[in-house]
Formats: sequence, structure tokens, C-alpha cells
Amino acid sequence: MFQTLSPWLESWPGPAARVPDAGQLAAWVRDAGLRSGSGLPLELVPPAADGLAYEERIWRTGRVETRLDNWHDYFNGLVWLAFPQAKAALNARHRAQFQPGARGCARDAMTHLDECGILVLSSRPELLELLRGFQWQRLFWEARREVLEFMEFHVFGHATYEQLLAPFRGLTAKAVLRLVPPSWQQQSPAARRVDLDAWLAAQVAAGRFQTPGELQPLPLLGIPGLVAENDDPTYYADTWQFRPGRRRAGNLLPGV
Repeated sequence: MFQTLSPWLESWPGPAARVPDAGQLAAWVRDAGLRSGSGLPLELVPPAADGLAYEERIWRTGRVETRLDNWHDYFNGLVWLAFPQAKAALNARHRAQFQPGARGCARDAMTHLDECGILVLSSRPELLELLRGFQWQRLFWEARREVLEFMEFHVFGHATYEQLLAPFRGLTAKAVLRLVPPSWQQQSPAARRVDLDAWLAAQVAAGRFQTPGELQPLPLLGIPGLVAENDDPTYYADTWQFRPGRRRAGNLLPGV
């Protein structure tokens, strides 16, 4: 399952680990030389009562609260390792949008992306259009072969990773759709991850995702091959899980 959604996890033992090792994770982050949105060295630390809000603490001190034996926080650290530019851009965007006593739509959108985001890439615009149009049967069954060959799904949200440890009917992520040239998938997995990181960071820094509605709902268990049950066309007849919806404008982003 995780190999289908995030080949980069091979670099660090995420779901393969029996328990989340916060100490090892902190060492990886330190050795990687990661930086916060303000450019400070990143450090994973236990929660502390210092009066600072979560994102404000990262911006001011570079410290990321990370609970021991906690998969949610462990996956957050792994995403920092995989997508350091995008995570730093989110931190900077949270800081720029901060208003005492109010979150606002933009910060809500950043949180949705950070917690349950997924990046969907394809060189076939018609496949992305089917996803935008909530055409689940046509996409995941009728165009199944094309999806397996010409689409990639990269989970970004650390809460979604935690949920995938015990997936359930109706599990939904919030997708960012990117149209890429055919040559994009010919790159190595490591090169694609670096490119995705830089691209998403640029989108965040440019002010994309002003509202949660710009993110496309994606029922994860419909992705071909993710669960054995979806190897049957009747699986997609479950309209509670694969709900029709209204077409959303403006969330198909070019690969430049």
C-alpha cells in the first residue's frame, strides 16, 4: 500500500517500523540539515509548555513538537525529510497569515494540505479531468490500465499516513492535481520527489490554496491495486464512498 502511494518511504522506515522511533527520527532530521520557514535549523523536540502556537514555535525556534511513540508525529517528521521545501513554505505561509484569535480560510487550507494532502500527477489531462469530475467508475475501473501507467499518487499529509496504517471505508485525502510532461515519469523516484518538493513549495509561496475548497476530494481506497476489494467493478458502485460531486474550478495546476 505505502509503496503504491509513496516510494520515497524506502529511504526511511516508516510503516515498516514496529513502533515510531522519535529518537532516530530526530537524528535523521538533524543530519539532513533541514530548515524552518524562517531559515532556522529544524529540531524535533518533546512538547513543552512555552506558550507558543505550533507553527509559531517552528518559525521562531525551529523546534517541531514531536510526541514519543506517536505515529502522527512520526509521519510528520518523515514528510519533513521527504518534502523539506514544501513543509518550510507551509510554515512560512502560516506565519504570514497569522491573525490573533482567528485562523482564516487560507490557514485552514494549509492545514488540510499538511494533514491530508495528496499530490496526483499525470501526463494525461483526460485522467485528471475524470478525477476533477468525480467520475470514479470511469477513472478507476474503465481507465484502470491508463491510471496504473500514467498517474502517480504521492501522499503528503501525515495524518493520512497514520490513517493508512488501518484504512477504512470512506478514507479520503485532499488532492492537488498536476499536469506533467510525458518525460516526467522517466526520472528516477528520487528526482521526482525533489521536483515535487520544489514545485509544491513554489505553489504554496505563490499564494495558491486560499480555501480548503481548492483541494480535490479523493477516496483513497479506489486507487487501483491499493486494496484487493477494488479489483471488481462493483466496488465502485458504493456511492457512499465514491460520491458524486460538483466539478471544482482552478485546481488543475500545470507542471511548470
